[in-house]
Amino acid sequence: MQTQVMFYQLPEVTEPSEQSSNEADDNSDTIERFSSAYQACLQASYFYRQGQKVYIFCDEQQSAETIDELLWAFDSDSFVPHNLVGEGPKQGSAVEIGWQAPKGRKSVLINLSNTVPIFAQQFNFVVDFVPSDAALKQLARERFKTCRQWGFQVDTQAIAQ
Repeated sequence: MQTQVMFYQLPEVTEPSEQSSNEADDNSDTIERFSSAYQACLQASYFYRQGQKVYIFCDEQQSAETIDELLWAFDSDSFVPHNLVGEGPKQGSAVEIGWQAPKGRKSVLINLSNTVPIFAQQFNFVVDFVPSDAALKQLARERFKTCRQWGFQVDTQAIAQ
């Protein structure tokens, strides 16, 4: 089966230079909602509810721990069972977060890395993000190109603001 990849284009969120503190708080909430980390939590929650096993891949341990903390506080009405790799149940939970190749089979990879991990080919579905920042957008273009070269079925979708 061919791996499918969806690149979600994050909207550009500008920070006005002069604003009231309430507007600044509202704007930081908007920025957070459209960050890759927040969107990764949304996607993990969605796929968990679809009965899929998810692996969230980060570049380093600190990023993985940040995602872990976000998922703990994500939505009190709809807890997503998750753990960092090496913690939790022996067979892992529905959503695992790590910075190295996963152990065991998962169907969905949420990639928060700057590259496409070589193990991406073992997943049925890969989620990636295209931030609005120019340098990060260029890295996303490189990941997109890599996915195409590897023969993945690649699509893009804009996240509505």
